Amino acid sequence: MAKSKRTKRTKADGTRDYRIQHRDYQHFLAKVILVVLLLLIQFAIIGLVTIKYYKYLMYVQGILRTVSLCVVLYLINKQDNPAYKLAWVIPILLFPVGGGLAYVLLAGNRTRRRFVKKTLETYHDSIQYMPQDEQVLTDIRLHSKGAYAQSRYISDIAGYPVYTNTEVAYYPIGEEFYEALIEQLEQAEHYIFMEYFIIQDGQFWGSVRDILVKKAKAGVDVRLIFDDMGCVATLPPNYVEVLESMGIKCESFNRFIPIISLGHNNRDHRKITVIDGYIGFTGGINLADEYINKHSNYGHWKDTGVMLKGEAVWNFTVMFLQTWNYLSKTMDEYYEYEPHDYYAEQFKADGYIQPYGDTPMDQEIVGENIYLNMINRAKYSVWIMTPYLIIDHEMQTALCLASKSGIDVRIITPGIPDKKVVYIMTQSQYQPLIEAGVKIYQYTPGFVHAKNVMVDGEIATVGSVNFDFRSLYLHFECGVWMYRCSAIAKMEEDFLATQEMSEQVTLEQCHRVGFFVRLLRSVLRLFAPLM
Repeated sequence: MAKSKRTKRTKADGTRDYRIQHRDYQHFLAKVILVVLLLLIQFAIIGLVTIKYYKYLMYVQGILRTVSLCVVLYLINKQDNPAYKLAWVIPILLFPVGGGLAYVLLAGNRTRRRFVKKTLETYHDSIQYMPQDEQVLTDIRLHSKGAYAQSRYISDIAGYPVYTNTEVAYYPIGEEFYEALIEQLEQAEHYIFMEYFIIQDGQFWGSVRDILVKKAKAGVDVRLIFDDMGCVATLPPNYVEVLESMGIKCESFNRFIPIISLGHNNRDHRKITVIDGYIGFTGGINLADEYINKHSNYGHWKDTGVMLKGEAVWNFTVMFLQTWNYLSKTMDEYYEYEPHDYYAEQFKADGYIQPYGDTPMDQEIVGENIYLNMINRAKYSVWIMTPYLIIDHEMQTALCLASKSGIDVRIITPGIPDKKVVYIMTQSQYQPLIEAGVKIYQYTPGFVHAKNVMVDGEIATVGSVNFDFRSLYLHFECGVWMYRCSAIAKMEEDFLATQEMSEQVTLEQCHRVGFFVRLLRSVLRLFAPLM
């Protein structure tokens, strides 16, 4: 009989600790049991009320059917993505007695309304601290009206200005990103802000945590935000208190409360590090060992990131403080953390750099609109790396139309999935794209987690935004839009190298799929916006 594998971890004295993985599993199991018990109690209360007032059931059913009809009419007229509305309307019509009530309870509860209100207030309060230098936009327009239109949208609508005095370093793999991050953290003198979706014990986080503790003891202002749902299986429930006892200021985003609410869908999927106001990191890389290939259940983990040095880091600083002020119920003076406060020299210029954020709390789908803007204005090529390809009709139309218009459209997706259901949904998107001429490649060595888009060798974006409904509609996200930046050439080189290790998907492979798989894909695509 094969022995079960145990993950080795190094303790401070250099010996191996085999107990951490088991302890993490115990914490996760305890959370799951608590959540299940509390949800069962809620369902039991609903059941008891139903039984007690059974004689009024006929009247109640009539009221609930009316509620469902009103909800359907509301959804049809709501300004939202048609696919998302359809994913709700169909189950409500199938279950008219309880479907409408379920939506009201999930979408309209007081906790969610308060969450939306407070986050939007914090966001609007901070926009004033990011004024746009109009001369920079004028310079972009002299080079390209298309690039100008894209940058103008991010500046005017999303609220994040574009800069010139910034350098960008591109990292094609997590290991290089990790080394650069550790090096810069070691040099921090004033403050460190970090905001991540996933943190997991291991070499990556252990190294970062040790530096943060050391810097905090030296008087550096160290703050960390992690997503509570993203870390539900990787961190103990009291981890905020653990880190604060070490001198690290810490907040968990949108803490999971075991009540039925759509608010749990709104996660902080961002990956941001800001050091002393003028060094910034972002990309797809979380603080866990699989991102640097120390261990992975999905083959080789391919991820990317960038480091910014210069004035554009200010957007990430404000973005972090938006979230921090909301969570901590404080109001930091934003101008105390500007790039030039701790860097007196002139920053070097490397094209036009525009970090941006996206929030699900408003009606503006910034992440998707930036992608659509880039695709629709492409002249020669659109190259994409994404872990998930679960797109709406608008995105599919844009990609197909670009390809039919002679644009070289290529997409690299994983060869080994991290989530099988999501992988099936991703593959269900292949056929119409390939029929339109889009070239799709699956990364044979393992899993692609990068979120890169490159257009015409001149415009690109790197960040946390996946090509799926959760990233585009439900999560807090971030990215960096770049124009005429030297890092774009390195991104294209990396894309071609990754393509060489990938297998192109053919139309024949799409046609060989069996009937039941096709049926499953159809059902999953219908409910993809809710998954």
